[in-house]
Amino acid sequence: MTMTLDEIITSRTSIRKYTSQVPSKDLLQQVAEAARQAPSAVNKQPWRVVIVTNSQKLAELRLAYNREWFSTAQAIIVVIGNHNQSWHRADGKDHCDIDIAIATEHMALKATDLGLSTCWVCNFDPELANRAMNISDGEEVCVFLPIGYADPETPVKPHQRKENKDIVSYIE
Repeated sequence: MTMTLDEIITSRTSIRKYTSQVPSKDLLQQVAEAARQAPSAVNKQPWRVVIVTNSQKLAELRLAYNREWFSTAQAIIVVIGNHNQSWHRADGKDHCDIDIAIATEHMALKATDLGLSTCWVCNFDPELANRAMNISDGEEVCVFLPIGYADPETPVKPHQRKENKDIVSYIE
């Protein structure tokens, strides 16, 4: 069954428990391709996407975000930003984080389209994450995106979103 874009957007949710099934390399590559297609400021694409399924490297990443649910993901996409490659506005504002967010959400939506589940994780120990990923100068681990198949036994909380009238205004 193919979902419409509206269905993908409204059904994407943060999943915090996964089955033990590892997504296929083909599916993971399709998710990564969505990041490659993402727009970025001045088309700099200041990111790297590392797909981790190796059990030893997963264990290192889990040390940086030690939550029980996180250990259920059999794959983690690590999004690494490069501040030396990102576009900087005239006042110095670095657009790396914005570009990373766009690329990451493209991946989250593509994962949903493919029947996979994700959850943005940014609340990790950056020192441990950077060490685990052998980060070079100007780079930083920005996002962990655990990815896999949602545990069907775990209930999904309904979205709680502000009303449109509370976030949208017009200047006419």
